[in-house]
Amino acid sequence: MANPLLGDTPGDTHLLLGNEAIVRGAVEAGIQVVTCYPGTPSSEVPDTFYRISPDGKYYFEYSVNEKVALEVAGGATLAGAMSMCTMKHVGVNVAADPLMTLCYVGAPGGLMLLSADDPGCHSSQNEQDNRIYARLGGMPVLEPSSAQEAKDMARDGLLLSKKHGAPLLLRTTTRVNHLRGPVEFGPAPAPGKPEGFKRNPPHFVPIPAFSRPMHVRLMERMEALREEAENSPYNKVTGSGEYGIVCSGISRAYVADALDNAGLADKVTVLELGFSNPLPENKCLDFLKSVDTVLVVEELEPVVENELRVLAQKNGLSIEIKGKDVLPRNGEFDVTMVENAIREGLGESPVPTCECSLPELPGRPPNLCAGCPHRGTYYAARKVFGDDAVYSSDIGCYTLGLLPPLQTADFLLCMGSSISAGGGLAKASGQKVVAFIGDSTFFHSGLTGVANAVFNAHDVLIVILDNRTTAMTGHQPNPGVDKTVIGDNDHPLDIESAVRGLGVTEVRTVNPFNQRKTMAALEELGGMSGVRVLIAKEPCPLYTRRVYKKIAPQVAYVAESCTGRFDCLDKLACPAMYKEGGKAAVNPILCNGCMLCLQVCGHIKAKKRGS
Repeated sequence: MANPLLGDTPGDTHLLLGNEAIVRGAVEAGIQVVTCYPGTPSSEVPDTFYRISPDGKYYFEYSVNEKVALEVAGGATLAGAMSMCTMKHVGVNVAADPLMTLCYVGAPGGLMLLSADDPGCHSSQNEQDNRIYARLGGMPVLEPSSAQEAKDMARDGLLLSKKHGAPLLLRTTTRVNHLRGPVEFGPAPAPGKPEGFKRNPPHFVPIPAFSRPMHVRLMERMEALREEAENSPYNKVTGSGEYGIVCSGISRAYVADALDNAGLADKVTVLELGFSNPLPENKCLDFLKSVDTVLVVEELEPVVENELRVLAQKNGLSIEIKGKDVLPRNGEFDVTMVENAIREGLGESPVPTCECSLPELPGRPPNLCAGCPHRGTYYAARKVFGDDAVYSSDIGCYTLGLLPPLQTADFLLCMGSSISAGGGLAKASGQKVVAFIGDSTFFHSGLTGVANAVFNAHDVLIVILDNRTTAMTGHQPNPGVDKTVIGDNDHPLDIESAVRGLGVTEVRTVNPFNQRKTMAALEELGGMSGVRVLIAKEPCPLYTRRVYKKIAPQVAYVAESCTGRFDCLDKLACPAMYKEGGKAAVNPILCNGCMLCLQVCGHIKAKKRGS
């Protein structure tokens, strides 16, 4: 039986994650090509497309990085295919080069870029607001605030993109991606066959002579889309009162809850902007003329606020517009915060913030999973190099090597930067550098770093942490895996061959749970100069259980001879280990049987699982 997300069952209602609702919306639009690079909070969108792809009528791929993903989707839309490309907000930085040009070239088949922004940095290195990318490139923007809107906007946005031949940005935030809500399905007709590419070099080849008229056509498209925004049901005015509120994205839900809580709905007029770019200037101007004061509620940057200020100034309106002077420019909003900003504008007393008295809870610093092979690599590196090396880290679960006792992340810039930035640091300072990078990140953007390091004769020891999957974002496949959730990978790429093909001559491969060999390889490579590579190869234990259907037959236990020195805990920080009665102990349920601890302390032994 096909997944309900694929069924042509209009009128059915399902409880969906926001990201699942986006998938359904794309299916209703007739999606034909989906590409991605996974990244929280967007990951469930491509993962769902991947899971249901055996029954779907679309092509899906996990691309090696966001730039490639958008280029594949861009080529598909030029062939007339309705296409979607998904990524987290920082991924748009990687994809920015083709994105800016795609806005000129256009999207004949329709092209939606899902940018999942992350106010509050729940799982990201920054809080950037990608509505600014849309203004920079010239893209219409839809911003859902509920699961139903996530579905509807995904559908309508793809159809709108195809109608105008304009790439469109669906801007979500973590709170929208991961909420759950009822979603009423619409029709899901089978997608037709793409029309195919039609040669038209002046429209599709952006040499300077063609780019100049392309830019004019882009501006004309945006003006036509402004008219769509003026009449869009996603932009609506509700309520009455001389105090106005303008809100977009998830902030619309915060405003609705705040007004409901405060009982102030009859005192304010609200303009909701679900279709926020291009700004519906006539609707906004009429709104500004109807109120005395405006509060703009939008997370992160004052994008709409500044556009409204410009609109008011151009039209000679004397109106007070408040926004980032009363609401923060960083982090997520909450209902109480928004309610108090509204109350302040209306001269009402603020509601107290919750000051709950809770018992002090034990600290739970982020930690590598029990049985994670990265722990073995990091432990060996600390044993060999200690503080004599600078550790260049990268994006992935292995960044959790940051904290004591492993302490193997001294700096980090972005995906793939460990090799390039590590080489730069070594060139500038002459210090010993060990650069850690995961297998998925290596294929994402580490290959060019290796090529650059070899070409420029950098002195860097690169450690590729090959756990056979893209672990942090949910075990998605990468070009190096041999198995995936839905079957074998027929074309796995060999990391060692790739590294040697890029000119690295000193390459060693080890199992990081074999500490003797791992330390010996690190000592040997550490004594060399130039670019050299250690591949620490061992599957993620969670992935091993899920995909390989294997579990180690043994677990560790602490012998009676334990002296209570706690070297095992203090050196490894494995979450399967704890203190009990003045001695170390192992939780057999959490233990994955890697036996790393056995190599660290002679008082730890192995026994058959379940005995």
